[in-house]
Amino acid sequence: MNYPKSLVIIPTYNEKENILLIIPEVLKQHECIDVLVVDDNSPDGTGKLVQKYAVENPRVHLLMRSGKLGLGTAYVLGFKWALERGYERIFEMDADFSHSPSDLTRFLDAAEHADLVVGSRYDGRRISVVNWDWKRLVLSYFANLYTRLVTGIPVNDVTGGFKCFRREALQALDLSKMKSDGYCFQIETTFKVWKKGLSVKEIPIVFTDRTRGTSKMSGGIISEAFFLVIKLRLGLA
Repeated sequence: MNYPKSLVIIPTYNEKENILLIIPEVLKQHECIDVLVVDDNSPDGTGKLVQKYAVENPRVHLLMRSGKLGLGTAYVLGFKWALERGYERIFEMDADFSHSPSDLTRFLDAAEHADLVVGSRYDGRRISVVNWDWKRLVLSYFANLYTRLVTGIPVNDVTGGFKCFRREALQALDLSKMKSDGYCFQIETTFKVWKKGLSVKEIPIVFTDRTRGTSKMSGGIISEAFFLVIKLRLGLA
């Protein structure tokens, strides 16, 4: 099938164990897909590995930042880069294989009929998460439930980080005002696309926790998300 020009944005910080494994898996899904790695000057040399890879593959691109500046700003930088270069479908995706590259064409199919496609771990009937301990699973599930109840957004997995935006959806957002991180960034972007009256579609995915590297989740990100949801409901964010 012919798909429009697409970009998978992968933010990285100390992902040398994963990055050279996941990039070729992404690229082989379809010839329309390019990869942009946004690296926060990883001490383990992730950015340097991507830089060498990109020299021999014109479908791979790298933005190096000065330090650990956060997931949200990494995606905003990537979004702007993608829009400036004419990409029609722009993905968010983790580097650690928690998001399966084999799902990418399913997202592209769904994006033919939606402005934002969200990979959902929770579809109302089942939970599709592998290798999480029960505390993290409960926290994630109830964070989504809380967000739905407070904001009214009709999306089961508002905190999910595997997404595909049509360029029109990103153009409708004021990217310069996106300051949040982690859970917050995922909630904020999905909520604001929905509030713009654009269409949001969920497709089921299986989320598999990383087997290499270290999770970046923190208590601070979770508490930030709690207050962001209230601000979104009140129109203060």
